[in-house]
Amino acid sequence: MTHAPDSLIATHLARSRAAMERAAGDAAMLASAERIAATIIAALRGGHKLLIVGNGGSAADAQHIAAEIVGRYKQERPAYAAIALTTDTSALTAIGNDYGFDQIFARQVEGLGARDDVLLAISTSGRSPSILNALRKARERGLVTIGFTGARGLAMAELCDELLVAPSDDTPLIQQIHLATAHGICETIEAALMRDES
Repeated sequence: MTHAPDSLIATHLARSRAAMERAAGDAAMLASAERIAATIIAALRGGHKLLIVGNGGSAADAQHIAAEIVGRYKQERPAYAAIALTTDTSALTAIGNDYGFDQIFARQVEGLGARDDVLLAISTSGRSPSILNALRKARERGLVTIGFTGARGLAMAELCDELLVAPSDDTPLIQQIHLATAHGICETIEAALMRDES
C-alpha cells in the first residue's frame, strides 16, 4: 500500500527526518548538548538534583526526562534525583490561583531548589513567562540553569548557563529534536554514572 502524494502524515515524517538531519549536523547544538550532559553529571555526582519545567508538550517532555533519570534509560542502575515540576496539580493550581500562572514554576524552584542543583527549562518559543520566571528564581538561588528552545528562542540566553537551540522554528519539530537530544543526554548521563559504580 502506498500513501497518497498529498498525505499530511508522509509530509510531516519527511519534515521530521530533515529536521533531525539538520540537528545531527548542527555542531553548535551538539556541543551544547555535550556540555549540558556534563553539567548534569557533575551535579548528580555531587548529590544535587535536576529540576525540569515546561508548558504543554514541553511539560510532557519534562516528565519524560525526569522518568528516564529517576527510573532508568536503558540499563539497570541506581536511581538519580530528578523532579518534573509540572506534575503536582495541587501545587500548580494553588500557586496559579494565589500568585498567577506566571509563578507556577518559580515558586516551586524557590521551595525545592538548592544551590548547585540544575534547572532544565524547556520552551519552544523561549518567551514563556512561567519559564523565564523560573530561570530568574533559579539564578537568585544559585542553581545552574539550562534551557532548551528553538531558533527564535534566544530571549532565554541571558538566563541560561547553557542553552540548547533546536535548528527549527516549527514547534512540533523543535519538540521532536528536544526529546531526541534529551534521550542522547540521558544515555550519556547513565553511561558516565554507571562507570562510577563499577
